[in-house]
Amino acid sequence: MCGINGQFSYHYAASAVSADVVQRVRDAMRLRGPDGVGYWQSQDRRVALAHRRLAIIDLDPRADQPMHSADARLHVVFNGEIYNYKQLRLQLEAKGAVFRTESDTEVILHGFGAWGLSGMLPKLRGMFAFALFDQQEKCLFLARDLYGIKPLYFADDGWSLQFASSVRALGQAEGVDLGLEPAAQVGFYLWASVPEPWTWYRGIKSVPAGHYITVNALGAQAAVPFQSLADHYLAPPEGAQDAVREALLDSVRAHLVADVPVGAFLSAGVDSGTLVALMRQLHAGEIQTCTLRFAEFANTAADEAPWAERIAERYETKHQTLTVDEQDFRALLPGLLQAMDQPSIDGFNSYLVSRVAAQAGLKVALSGVGGDELFAGYSSFTELQRFRRLGLSGRVPLLGVALRQLARLIGGAIGLPPKAPAVLDMAHSWLGAYQVKRGLFMPWELPALLPRDLLRDGLQRLLAQADTAVPKLPAASMVSWLESTRYLKNQLLRDTDWASMAHSLEVRTPLVDSELHRHLAPWVPTFQSGAGKRAMAMAPKSPLPDALVQRPKSGFSTPVAGWLKHDRQFDSWRRFPFLHHERQHWSRRFAVAIADQYAR
Repeated sequence: MCGINGQFSYHYAASAVSADVVQRVRDAMRLRGPDGVGYWQSQDRRVALAHRRLAIIDLDPRADQPMHSADARLHVVFNGEIYNYKQLRLQLEAKGAVFRTESDTEVILHGFGAWGLSGMLPKLRGMFAFALFDQQEKCLFLARDLYGIKPLYFADDGWSLQFASSVRALGQAEGVDLGLEPAAQVGFYLWASVPEPWTWYRGIKSVPAGHYITVNALGAQAAVPFQSLADHYLAPPEGAQDAVREALLDSVRAHLVADVPVGAFLSAGVDSGTLVALMRQLHAGEIQTCTLRFAEFANTAADEAPWAERIAERYETKHQTLTVDEQDFRALLPGLLQAMDQPSIDGFNSYLVSRVAAQAGLKVALSGVGGDELFAGYSSFTELQRFRRLGLSGRVPLLGVALRQLARLIGGAIGLPPKAPAVLDMAHSWLGAYQVKRGLFMPWELPALLPRDLLRDGLQRLLAQADTAVPKLPAASMVSWLESTRYLKNQLLRDTDWASMAHSLEVRTPLVDSELHRHLAPWVPTFQSGAGKRAMAMAPKSPLPDALVQRPKSGFSTPVAGWLKHDRQFDSWRRFPFLHHERQHWSRRFAVAIADQYAR
């Protein structure tokens, strides 16, 4: 796990790279890689690659980056982990490759030489973002894993391209347009996160998940996909419970590959509990687990700690529970806001539990994020299908407008939820139904929040990039695909990255794994109504307790909204009268406040 950045002055008239600027961007990511630094630039000063290292695999200095091929043709900086690097190494050695390190980074160099980029990328199992420069072809390649677990951003001014693992760090480079991006602002209010490929700044874009970009003398070419989550859902299912057991065990085994101890976040849920049980099945030594407890939730149903401690005792882990109260949170808040790489209304729990793990001495921790998307754990798996049956106005002209006007007149008087008319108005399509479920604000509410010109520009950009290739999938598979390619990718994984990196902690996600998804995605239609989570809980040799599996799903909650409710730093929402009447929708108020905080 690391921070990577660099610059390629691809235009013949572009200025040479500045080592000072590239290293300044690199060192703005110090917490992403406190164990070492690296820098390389070409003799003609057209290319520079920089790296900050968090040493997890092959701790020897020979594995430092940037790393170079033996013939000095290829140069790479890499962030993440390739979990199947040992298997790929054997294949490459059979082809004659000679390795100088025990690192997964070197597999990328030899893999590129043996298979080419498009041939290598589908073989990589892991979380990765890397930049590889081919000195012979004068090409820079930027690539990102299928789920987008690891971030990679770039800024291209038509003369040179600069890239980095962090939006904030890249914003410190020279010549980057830091004007606010309309599509990002509109997207944030619609979905509570900034949608790819945009970032909060007009001049910075994201390499799309599961894609690579080629940069040559003509500049950055269009992003090319190398894998698709949608394809996995269409394969025929095989093996039932055995398929779940073997696929989960295989994924956890892969995610334990490290040259430092690997611990785990542990909550009261099936996802993290299953991972800990499988870790114990695979590992006889000490396992460290960490739980975050909020003082305000002590001795209530929202308290995660008692069940987490029972699971830790059952699987004999070295467990630590950290209790956080409002005073602790306020002391941490400035650092948290500084670490937030893009606006988000989430990520607070990830930031706090990462702090717990780091204080426990961990450099790597497993997280159960992604289990609800694959094992049908969200209420969206039933609600979206119900919304679709209620979606009428797409077939009845002007019905949606009439419903919204009626709701505006009488909704407050009868306590009508803000999204109620949206079901009939938008749910005639899957994307519309998903907007109703996950949307923060509805499209017709945005004129009250954003200037007209900005809103028009942002919506035009979003519509121009709208995903027209929505796959044709069974209902449950469609929900899984939507949750994975939107909420999981743009919010949960992104928040996990910045929140953990702020504490120099590598978080691994065994339930967000390309091989696991390939094996189990065909089973998603059978995972509804709790069947998926029950299959997960039964996967370990020593299954989770029945009482844990049968307890109602509560979701991980925090008292953050209450802590910030009367904080003047977060009261900018008060300038919007329609938000004053929403007693139970603090997230909408908080989004306005966070957007203002980030824009300062």
